[in-house]
Amino acid sequence: MNRTLKMKIIIPINNDSYNEELRDVAMSVAPPDLHIEVDNIKRGNASIESRWDKTVNATHVVDMVIQAEEAGFDGVFVSDFDYCGVEEARELVDIPVIGGFRPSAHTAMMLAEKFSIVTFSDSVMDLQESHTRLFGISPNFASISPIDLTVHELVNRDLVVEKVFLASVDAIESHGADAIILGCTGFNFIAGPVAQRLKEKYKVNIPVVDPNHAAVNYLYLLMRNGLSQSRLTYVTSPNYVNSEPLKVVG
Repeated sequence: MNRTLKMKIIIPINNDSYNEELRDVAMSVAPPDLHIEVDNIKRGNASIESRWDKTVNATHVVDMVIQAEEAGFDGVFVSDFDYCGVEEARELVDIPVIGGFRPSAHTAMMLAEKFSIVTFSDSVMDLQESHTRLFGISPNFASISPIDLTVHELVNRDLVVEKVFLASVDAIESHGADAIILGCTGFNFIAGPVAQRLKEKYKVNIPVVDPNHAAVNYLYLLMRNGLSQSRLTYVTSPNYVNSEPLKVVG
């Protein structure tokens, strides 16, 4: 019988307001043999809305990833579409570590030819579009559109659903998108209502990918199959000695 696997979800902001909600979101799609714990960083910025925010918070994320491995977790999901601290943490731990973008993009590409990202603000548009070039999937990328809200305004779900729906319609009709990705892990409980409205409008199924749902199940796949990041790609720095925790400054 397979043992229960332990997943750590790290929210990379100095704010615990979303911890319980994110645990509910993750557990709603988790298999029965998966134990999930959610925590947030204790230093850094209270939201990630730019490259600077991402850089400031990344070191604190890496610290928590190292602690998660030491505590016996089998994998870590950093609940950030822009994978704050993920690439750096992969160099230092042997358990799989993922963010929100790649699971979402690859899920969309398994279901459709071209995807569009609907994100929260124009402050992250260039950053998120650059992910498609970095990971070599630009041919599958249709467009990116902001709904002009801050991260903390995403709790206004009726407003968010309406804005995401309208942006999705534009992506489909103006840019040829076949699937939609929500470009922030703060878009909780949005994918389902938007997908339903798109189905009512077009009379066919159009995938709307929730990055938290995609990442939880993708990480579970990696953990259950004993897969982790390649040490040939993610080479441990010689400056990192004996798995000592990073010394956080500030």
